[in-house]
Order: sequence, then structure tokens, then C-alpha cells
Amino acid sequence: MYTAHPDRYSDMPYRRTGRSGLKLPAISLGLWHNFGPADRTVETQRAILRRAFDLGVTHFDLANNYGPPPGAAESAFGEALKSDLAAYRDELIISTKAGYLMWPGPYGEWGSRKYLLSSLDQSLTRMGLDYVDVFYSHRPDPETPLEETMGALHSAVQQGKALYVGISNYSAEQTREAARILGELGTPLLIHQPRYSMLDRRPEDEGLLDALDELQVGSIVFSPLEQGMLTGRYLDGIPEDSRAASDSPFLNSDALTADLVAQLRELNDIAESRGQTLAQMALAWVLRGGRVTSALVGASSPQQIEDSVGTIRNLDFDADELARIDAVLKK
Repeated sequence: MYTAHPDRYSDMPYRRTGRSGLKLPAISLGLWHNFGPADRTVETQRAILRRAFDLGVTHFDLANNYGPPPGAAESAFGEALKSDLAAYRDELIISTKAGYLMWPGPYGEWGSRKYLLSSLDQSLTRMGLDYVDVFYSHRPDPETPLEETMGALHSAVQQGKALYVGISNYSAEQTREAARILGELGTPLLIHQPRYSMLDRRPEDEGLLDALDELQVGSIVFSPLEQGMLTGRYLDGIPEDSRAASDSPFLNSDALTADLVAQLRELNDIAESRGQTLAQMALAWVLRGGRVTSALVGASSPQQIEDSVGTIRNLDFDADELARIDAVLKK
């Protein structure tokens, strides 16, 4: 029987999420690619979750469509929760989302009240939970009034099926409007989940981080390692067993140009001078300055989550390091 490490809270920093009372670990575990697929053993998946929690990672992020197949990650997490982590439920932050295709017909995706609340019920069943800590609208729906989508999130809280609500992939303008609607309903917008990394700075460039600061809404960023590009994986070419060498829709070999590889090598030199791996520096970079509450990482082994959590040993940058990083990225 699993017993959590007694010192699990000794090192991990926990950051307040916007103006709420909720704190999240600086490093959170996302269960996107590595939970549910048949090529990942159940024991490996459980070992990753146990190691993460032992290291102070209290937040586990899911969505209805994570797997593959869709729903598989929630089902796998539910089994692991029942086997290992059920006794620690009140120490965990568990989130899920709805927005992408889950079942056929007009009610199986996007942002209608019908879809969001039906999907949440299915997610709770798969995970064996009475409630999630955070329920997200996974993407804005161009054809459903935002009032309906936000009203569904509010209803999830009113029904006791979620403690907090969030949005993902919304623009700065959409975020402001979502926050206004939720505020009027009495269910504050807790958090936004955007894509953000050293190689994808749109949340900065398009004003999203400014909007979140203004609204006092938290943020948790996905793909901070750019599907593995911001790791040591591709410094010397494309390994045969890597995601870029596969038929992954999220990363292919064409993305790894000679110029990008040269940039990655220069960034790796900066990371080494900081006593970090490239992945650790990339995670520290998105967490710099306190604008981002938490960075979401994936893991295919306990060792990978250990490496990610090792980031917390050096989260600070001096002005020269930031200038060197910017100079590399502008090439």
C-alpha cells in the first residue's frame, strides 16, 4: 500500500492563484499524452503519479479528451486514485476540461450548456469523483453565446461538481468578457490555461498576461517545453524513438530546422551555466517574475518528473541571463 513521503511539502513552492485562496505547486503534472494509451503500463502510470505527489506536486490536470482514446486518461487516473491516492484526496487539486470532440452529433463538443455539463458528469464517473477542483471551458465556442458557456461553469459550481472554474485557449478580450460574466454570476474566474514557452510568446505579445494581471486571474501554462523541443532531446539530431520522428500531429521533423537546433544548443549552453538542464531552464523561464502561477509538464517516467521538479532549485534569472536568452531567440 502506498504511503506518501512525509517531507513532500518541504521543497516545492506553492503560488497563490490570482486573488483566490487556492495555491498551486510551481510544477504541475498534465496527463495529456502519457496516461491511458495501451503502450504505457498501468504500473508506470501509477509510479509517475506517486513520485509526483512525493515531490510536492499536488495538482493533476486532465481533460475529457486526453488519452488516446478520449477519456482514457481520466479512466486511468481514476484507477490510480482509487489504488494509491484516495486517502489524500483533500491534498490534491484535480482539474478537467470540456470543449473538444467527445461523442458524435451536435452535442458532443464546443461550449453549449448541454455539452459542458454532460461532459463533466462523464468525467466524474470516469475518475470516480464527486467533484473536481477546477472545471475548464477548454476552448471558446464561436457560435455559442459566452453567457451560456460561462453560465454552465457557474452551474457546475452551484451543483457542487466543481470548486473553481477556468478557461483555456481564450484571447485577452475573450478572457476579460468571461471574467466579467462570471463575476456578475458570483463565480469568479480562477485561472487561464494558455500555451506559453520561450518559443511561443503569444500570451505576452497578444496581451493575455497583461489581462490576467489586470483581472487578478491565475495562469497555468501548457507546452512550456514545446513538445520536447526545449529539452536535450534534439540537440544532436532527431532520435528514432522521439515524438518528432513519429507520426505525431503535435510535432514533426520539419519543425526542427537547422536554425532552431542551433538556437537550442545556445540555450542549452546558458542552461548549463546556470547548473540546469535545458528543460529546467525553460520551465524556470515561464515561471520567472511570478506572472505564471504554475507550469504544466508531462512525464513518461518517474525520472522525468524528478527532472522537472528539479527546476525549483533555481527559479531566478539575472538581467544578463534574460538578455542572453532573448538574444538567442531573436536570431
